[in-house]
Amino acid sequence: MVSGVAGFIGSNLLENLLMFGQHVVGLDNFATGHQRNLDEVQAVVSEEQWNNFEFINGDIRNMTDCQRAIEGADYILHQAALGSVPRSLKDPITSNDVNISGMLNVLVAAKDAGVKSMVYAASSSTYGDHPGLPKVENVIGSPLSPYAVTKFVNELYASVFYRAYGFKAIGLRYFNVFGPRQDPDGAYAAVIPKWANATIQNETIVINGDGETSRDFCYIDNVVQMNILAAVASDEASGEVYNVAFNARTSLNELKDLIYNYLQDLVPHIAAPKVQYGEFRAGDVRHSQADISKAKNMLGYDPVHDIKSGLKKAMPWYLSHRKNNY
Repeated sequence: MVSGVAGFIGSNLLENLLMFGQHVVGLDNFATGHQRNLDEVQAVVSEEQWNNFEFINGDIRNMTDCQRAIEGADYILHQAALGSVPRSLKDPITSNDVNISGMLNVLVAAKDAGVKSMVYAASSSTYGDHPGLPKVENVIGSPLSPYAVTKFVNELYASVFYRAYGFKAIGLRYFNVFGPRQDPDGAYAAVIPKWANATIQNETIVINGDGETSRDFCYIDNVVQMNILAAVASDEASGEVYNVAFNARTSLNELKDLIYNYLQDLVPHIAAPKVQYGEFRAGDVRHSQADISKAKNMLGYDPVHDIKSGLKKAMPWYLSHRKNNY
């Protein structure tokens, strides 16, 4: 079962699982996911593969929906959540309801159904104000946003379920995931699709701060690999959290140039982006980079795509979804 199946990460997981010949039940309420993501998956898999997919329009805050989706499942990839630090600062109650109460519903339903294991989307935001680099799983600071609090509580619940019930759950601390199907629109759009879209549209790129803030950007294929490895992990690797990243840092100033360069390869006459620097964003950390040795040693994680190869793969998708402008 994949929760949040119509979202960016969920739909990429769905595509890969169907191509591997798996039967997938997907749950989504389209709060942040889109029907177009499911339509894209249907377009790239065979009819036989698509027939192995069952979609349930439901909400993880509803226990009945969770039970229905999980019934008969061997593995759960729990991606449903309300992301975005700014969104959580604006509306902490809804973020708490979805990310904590929803996660608890999934855990209880999965345990009661005898699911073999559950992989859930954790977050690099859990590292909070701890300044150390690279980030190591067992050293965290204080949360800087309600979103970070919800993701840390997810880890606490998963750990308790493992110790108290023997339920196998693995958390994946995602670091700035990007790739095809990541929504470029809306107030809470992630930086790469948002800036790619702005460059394509010849709009101004707004950089929070001086542009030297850095992130460990992780291409979606690396994330898909980790979810599958974690789902079938040994007992020894269960009940843990793992960083999912590439172990590299890219500044926002470097990122805008990389996006422009890869778009220019596809559209030679595209104009260089206009840039406006603003205030630092509340709840943001200055630098982020992951130590991925635990994931490599315990799960066999081997990320293939760095920021450059990931952007090269992603840019045609971003451009194709704005191609009418050229």
